[in-house]
Amino acid sequence: MLARWLYTLLFYLAVPALLLRLYQRARNNPGYKERIAERFGVYPAQPAVVSSLWIHAVSVGEFIAARPLIAKLRETFPDQVLVITTTTPTGSERVRSALKDEIAAGRVVNVYLPYELPDAISRFLQRFQPKILVVMETELWPNLIHFCWRRRVPVVIANARMSEKSAQGYQKVSMLTRPMLRELALIAAQSEADGERFIEMGLPPASLQVTGTIKFDLNVSAAEFEQAQRLRARWGQQRRIFIAASTHAGEDEQVLEAFRLIHCELPEALLVLVPRHPERFDPVASLLEKQGWPYVRYSTQASVEADVAVVLGDVMGELLPMLGAADVAFIGGSLEPVGGHNMLEPLAMGTPTITGPHVFNFSMVAELLTEQGVLTTVTTSLGLGQAVLALFRDEKGRCQQAEDGRKVVNHHRGAVDRLFMHVCRLLQRSAQD
Repeated sequence: MLARWLYTLLFYLAVPALLLRLYQRARNNPGYKERIAERFGVYPAQPAVVSSLWIHAVSVGEFIAARPLIAKLRETFPDQVLVITTTTPTGSERVRSALKDEIAAGRVVNVYLPYELPDAISRFLQRFQPKILVVMETELWPNLIHFCWRRRVPVVIANARMSEKSAQGYQKVSMLTRPMLRELALIAAQSEADGERFIEMGLPPASLQVTGTIKFDLNVSAAEFEQAQRLRARWGQQRRIFIAASTHAGEDEQVLEAFRLIHCELPEALLVLVPRHPERFDPVASLLEKQGWPYVRYSTQASVEADVAVVLGDVMGELLPMLGAADVAFIGGSLEPVGGHNMLEPLAMGTPTITGPHVFNFSMVAELLTEQGVLTTVTTSLGLGQAVLALFRDEKGRCQQAEDGRKVVNHHRGAVDRLFMHVCRLLQRSAQD
C-alpha cells in the first residue's frame, strides 16, 4: 500500500515532465500535442457507454497482434462497444484507419490510455464502464490494475513475456509489483519460461495460462495478397526486390550499404525502404538524396521506372502488401539494439526473411524460426548484403524457404483461440458475480 502511494505521488510530481516530453516529441510527430486531455481521462461529450470491452494496444505492432482477437470479440459480442486505447499517435492513427467504419457507427471507440493517476483512471472507468481489460504484451501499470481490481474489472495481460533481465528489475521493486500481480485475473504467457518468471515475481499460479504467442495468428486478407500482386507488377516482375521494413535510426545507412553491394552485382535490383515511424520519412528521404540514390516515394504512387533504385515506403498501414511484393525481406529494429519487430509478417506473406542479432522482443519466435530453418540472422551490413544476394541467386532455395515459412506460421497458430476462451470464461464469471 505504501509503495503504491509513493509511486502515485511520484507520478503526480512527474506530470510537468510528462507534458514537456509530449511537446518535445511533437516536434517530430505533431500528434503528440493533440488530444492531451484524453491522457488525463477527460473526453469530449459523447453518448454514454453503458458497458464495454476494453483492449489496450500501445502502438501499431500491438494493434496488429490484437486484430484477430478484436475480430472474435466483435463477432461474439456484437452489441458491446469495444474500447481500444493506445499510447502513441501512430497507434491511434492505425486503429482509426483500420476500424473507421466501426468507429463511425459507434461500435468501436479509440482514445489514449490515461496516465497512471488515480483520478484519470477513475474518470476513464466511469466513462466507459468496461467489463474486462485485455492488455496486449507486457504492460504492467500498478494503478491501472489496482483501480480495475477495485471495480471488479478483470485484467488480462495477453501475449505476455518476461525476460530474465526484466524479471530482475521488477524484483527490485517487489513491494510494488507483488501486490499488483495478485490483482491480475490472468497472465496469458508466451512460453513456460515466461510463466515461471511471473510466478517467481509473485503471480499466483492459478492466474497463469501458457497460451503461446498470438503473433502466429496474423490474419492476412485476400485483398492484401491481391494488393501485393499489383505492387509487384508495378515495381517490375523481372526485378529482384529487397524490402527493409520497420527500420530505425542507424539502420537505414546499414541497409543502404548492403544494397550498394547488391546493386553492384545486380544493377536491376530494387530496394523498398520502410522506416518504422512516420516522423523519419523525411530524414530518410534526405539520406537517399545525400547518397545519390534515384528514388520515389510510395505515397506519390509514381511509376517505378528502370532507373529508380529505391522506393521509400512513406505510408502507414500497407506494410503487409509491400512485404508480399518482395523477394527477400529484412526486418529492422534488429541491427540496432531495439529488440526487433514481427518477422512473422513477411513469412505469412511468403517472403524469405532476414533479421539482425538484436531480437530480444521476439526471442522465442526467432529461436523457433531459426530452428525451423526459415529465418536468417546477420550481424553486419556486409552480411546482410551477402545474405540477400545468396537468396536472389538461389531461385529454388528461395521458393522453398518461402513455402517452409508459410507452413511454420500456419502450424503454430491457435494462441488467439486459447486466449479468447479464457477471456470468455472471465466475462462469464464476472457476469455471475
